[in-house]
Amino acid sequence: IAVKNDSPYKNLDDLVKALKKDPSSVVIGSGGTVGSQDWMQTALIAKAAGINPRDLRYVALEGGGEIATALLGGHIQVGSTDISDSMPHILSGDMRLLAVFSEKRLDEPEMKDIPTAKEQGYDIVWPVVRGFYLGPKVSDEDYAWWKDAFDKLLASDDFAKLRDQRELFPFAMTGPELDTYVKKQVADYKVLAKEFGLIQ
Repeated sequence: IAVKNDSPYKNLDDLVKALKKDPSSVVIGSGGTVGSQDWMQTALIAKAAGINPRDLRYVALEGGGEIATALLGGHIQVGSTDISDSMPHILSGDMRLLAVFSEKRLDEPEMKDIPTAKEQGYDIVWPVVRGFYLGPKVSDEDYAWWKDAFDKLLASDDFAKLRDQRELFPFAMTGPELDTYVKKQVADYKVLAKEFGLIQ
């Protein structure tokens, strides 16, 4: 959860208090429309504040670049964004992160001082997982080829270097293990979607 460096919000609690007082007083932007994964992050903050996510003043943007531009330009006050998109602006001193929605603090040297929502008293965890998926009509032989290719890639030093350059974190899951993980995440997402009135 990103803010401009001169934002009055110094931590997640400051933001939650402002939202409790008047949800429409804070302009929050993120990538995607209502129901997108970035919107869900803002909805979880609303839930923590005890307000309806639909009462938020939400601006749907195209992604990290637009979020940073809108935030630094003063068009939004808070951005729900990926840390990889934020780091150049954090390192330049233009932006601060109020919280990351991970289980524990991130272990990169530039990120280790950014608190989690959990350690600030808010039970908000939202992992962002990137992956490749194959269609249902792919043969077992082709599926095995792709799984093997990704297993080799994920274990390589070259891939680790590229991942680190993009401020991404290791997540080496493939095959049935990844399938099980994704299905659990989708089940959890459906519960939240019902709670937030997105589906019936």
